[in-house]
Amino acid sequence: MSHDEFSVASVYAELLGRAPENKMEPRLAPLFRAMDILGEPNKAYPIIHITGTNGKTSTARMIESGLLAHGLRTGRYTSPHLTKVTERISIDGAPVSDETFVRNWDEIRPYLQIVDAELEAAGEQRLTYFECLTILAFAVFADEPVDVAVLEVGLGGITDATNVGDGQVAVVTPISLDHTDLLGDTTGDIALEKAGIIKEGAFLVSAAQPVDAAQVLLETARDKHAEFRFEGVEFGVESRRVAVGGQLVTLRGLAGRYPDIQLPLHGEHQAENAAVALAALEAFLGGGEKELNIDLVREGFANASSPGRLEVLRTAPTVVVDAAHNPAGIAASAAALQEAFSISKLVIVLGILAEKDAEEILRQIRESYGEDAEELCLTRSTSPRAIPAADLAEMAVELGWQEDDVHVAEKLDDALEWAIERAEANNDLAGAVLVTGSITLVAEARILLGRSAELPGEPGDKGGN
Repeated sequence: MSHDEFSVASVYAELLGRAPENKMEPRLAPLFRAMDILGEPNKAYPIIHITGTNGKTSTARMIESGLLAHGLRTGRYTSPHLTKVTERISIDGAPVSDETFVRNWDEIRPYLQIVDAELEAAGEQRLTYFECLTILAFAVFADEPVDVAVLEVGLGGITDATNVGDGQVAVVTPISLDHTDLLGDTTGDIALEKAGIIKEGAFLVSAAQPVDAAQVLLETARDKHAEFRFEGVEFGVESRRVAVGGQLVTLRGLAGRYPDIQLPLHGEHQAENAAVALAALEAFLGGGEKELNIDLVREGFANASSPGRLEVLRTAPTVVVDAAHNPAGIAASAAALQEAFSISKLVIVLGILAEKDAEEILRQIRESYGEDAEELCLTRSTSPRAIPAADLAEMAVELGWQEDDVHVAEKLDDALEWAIERAEANNDLAGAVLVTGSITLVAEARILLGRSAELPGEPGDKGGN
């Protein structure tokens, strides 16, 4: 183990010693204070800021890929990570180097201690895990320096730590009900929170939204004198068809029509994410007025990847992992899976975290997969927030699964072994396993099945995801 790896591990341990990830503090003052002490790294480069319920990371990665095709040096900040914390802070499409991660942390740590001391003196909680990582990302991007930063919010928008950055382009992916305990019970309430990333004079690019959410975004954009464009009104997916390893899409952008784009991601939802990413690129690169070079657009999308999103980890039988963790995500993935793969028998391995609506997720699986998903294996990730598998099994039986078709495996490796065996039963050549329900579960499945990193050329990696 090199000194560097040990250092990243020790920085990560130090970060985890702070408030856990799901304890997000709805505050911004400490972030502004940290930026002030650090010389405002949040103002050192233009920002494309992304919020929404589903599709944020995939959309961020497509935008990043498009910017790289245009020759720009990019920083991307997304969460959570699948294998290693450095994945959250990417430079030019790859996780930041261990050396850069550790060096920047060492440089900012004394300044963070000043902020911590001030917070504690005021009787407030010191900087949280997510706040520290966000400050580190801003510092790394200024240190590089990057030409543009693509920032994904952690939760919500208005008081999210990333909101100390002023997005020149504010991107909102589809809004649906999730984190209702923190963000509100209607999509309109949730949109109020997410609209917080729309800054004075910015440019809003939004996916198609429920009516109440669209109304909130529109009103906020008007209040902020921000230009606004909505999918389905000013831009969208003109056509799409399934192709090997993904789909071929024609997109109508803000300034042009972009035919025959190869997108190596599955499903209608990814085509829609691509349309949003394209509009964001047009807004950023040409104020939405200038048609982009079709070859560069094609190159950007062809190179896009999104690990853990309907990602095939092995074949015969096919094992697919998908990070859907709310009902809307489950529905989108189910449609994509049924469209892209010919599966005669599907075994689902499911694990869900406690703050999610497990019953609604199970109900959505039943509705979306119907007869296709007669066998269900309930398990849990190693996260302390994971719902016990037996509790999920009880819910599944109440929702109509036959007891014989519901298997409980507290450990994921046992769950995978059972599911793969079931998918292969009766020499079924088109049997498949889907691992879904939580990002932590998908992350652990990727490690168990040898996809431990998203860096091209790693053992067990097919050179990109």
